[in-house]
Amino acid sequence: MSTTIGPSLFDNVTSLGGRQWRLHPVDNRAVEDMTLHAGVSDVLARILVARGVTTDIAQDFLHPTLKALMPDPSTLAGMDEAVARLVRAITSGEKTAVFGDYDVDGATSSALLKRFFRAIGIDLVVYIPDRMKEGYGPNAGAMRHLASQGVKVVITVDCGISAFEPLAVAREVGLDVIVADHHKAEPILPPAAAVINPNRLDDTSKQGHLAAVGVTFLLVVALSRALRAAGWYQSQNITEPDLRQWLDIVALGTVADVVPLIGLNRAYVVQGLSVLGREANAGFSALRKVAAIDSEASTYHLGFIYGPRVNAGGRVGQADLGVRLLSTDDADEATALAMRLDDHNRARQEIEAAVLAEAIEQVETRNTDAAVLFAIGQSWHPGVIGIVASRLKERYGRPTCVVALDGGMAKGSGRSVKGVDLGRAVLAARDVGLLFNGGGHAMAAGFTVEEKRLSAFTEFMVNHVAAQVASGGVVATHGLDGVLSLDAVTTEFAQMLCDLAPYGAGNDEPRFAVVDAQVAKADIVGSGHVRCFLTGRGGGRLKAIAFRSADSDLGVGLLNAKGRIVHLTGTIRLETWQGRTNPQLVIDDAMFAA
Repeated sequence: MSTTIGPSLFDNVTSLGGRQWRLHPVDNRAVEDMTLHAGVSDVLARILVARGVTTDIAQDFLHPTLKALMPDPSTLAGMDEAVARLVRAITSGEKTAVFGDYDVDGATSSALLKRFFRAIGIDLVVYIPDRMKEGYGPNAGAMRHLASQGVKVVITVDCGISAFEPLAVAREVGLDVIVADHHKAEPILPPAAAVINPNRLDDTSKQGHLAAVGVTFLLVVALSRALRAAGWYQSQNITEPDLRQWLDIVALGTVADVVPLIGLNRAYVVQGLSVLGREANAGFSALRKVAAIDSEASTYHLGFIYGPRVNAGGRVGQADLGVRLLSTDDADEATALAMRLDDHNRARQEIEAAVLAEAIEQVETRNTDAAVLFAIGQSWHPGVIGIVASRLKERYGRPTCVVALDGGMAKGSGRSVKGVDLGRAVLAARDVGLLFNGGGHAMAAGFTVEEKRLSAFTEFMVNHVAAQVASGGVVATHGLDGVLSLDAVTTEFAQMLCDLAPYGAGNDEPRFAVVDAQVAKADIVGSGHVRCFLTGRGGGRLKAIAFRSADSDLGVGLLNAKGRIVHLTGTIRLETWQGRTNPQLVIDDAMFAA
């Protein structure tokens, strides 16, 4: 790694993106120990140490396997009680249902259960609430409806941990509810037959990083084990299913829910991508064709191609389309569903673009240095506010909440930055009576508040988040894994970085500063992307691109940078075009040399 220019070059300098650049601090002794005992290069060692990976787990991090990383499911609090109730339901023929959230994590969790129950000869009822009519999580009406249909056991996935009143109603109408969730839990748990949640305060499994689909997979593993022990497969003359065949579904939910890609999550995603490559799932195959994907499956495809389309039904279309797509074995049905979801995704993109434009204009007229940014609009579509919040968070580097007003109520979605636990702030607001409903986790949260209380809520959030940060505000920064001269960015260097994949929350794609480059040419391509061709003082040429940046300070600066010396930050990836593979810098920020 070239470090010809020290990090002091960036001290107290604000970039075109309005951020300060900081090298991740590392312990040089830990780096030396990593290179010596884990057998990795100095570059990889520095990146691993910066991410908190220790020598003893380095190989499991770089080469994750289920065998090494999967815990005994019984270590999760509530697991054995849930399994015992489900075994009783299965062996006695009680009608069982899954109640899933309408996002990708909920859809994948529901599809996983649907496929498992089908494999053991049982038709599982699937209920996905309508985002507009029913809102998030279990509701009393849905519980009464399921009971009226003869359902006796309900498994809630990716929801339920805060549904105290609806689950009380469920109990009243004779339903036994099993909660399989991962959102932050309160000291008192909802009234349920069992609550599985690695983020329960009394859970000691150390699996709190799992998405709901990861928790659900452990439930399926434990349930299959219990059925085997009870002689169910033998008595029913059923072949015990190989649960690994559904890891592509688990990988999708894990990546799309932006949970940390550490520990078991890494094994889920690595193994899931391998399964995805076999195209055994009709739904994934149909999505691949609809989206015209012609490259090997990656976390990018899960997060940005498959995920948004599966999500689109719950956002702007029919809520259960994603579950149906991922659980069908009929190729024709899968194709029809994939096409519908693709259409819904296009509609979502149009709605999102309109709301985003209004939100940016609103935020720009306010204080963008606030601890939490708020954008509030009348009748904004609730199905896109989470995506818009994410876009604003990326643009301004601050926790952001986007709120849609409708009929005296306000529905909001928030996205956070490292160091700010947004879910905790929302739960605190709910605890003091400001919210009708709300919850989430560190990086994302949702809430419903009466419009008349919205001002008090925003003030509470700003104060609560400011209190989480020692300076009273959030400094927008780009963390760097190294400083490179342009000639150091080679195909071999980019290939070496691939050992750190899969990337995601908790294991960000390595970001480097490429210094002393010149922009030989820059133009706009695609939908507002700025493409650059770079040259370096010490030689070398490099292609680069800044996505969705043409109308930003970054994009404008790059388009007018011809001949100037510029320092750039971004990620280094391999691009294959016409049979040739070369490195490419994906630019996320820049600053001009003094």
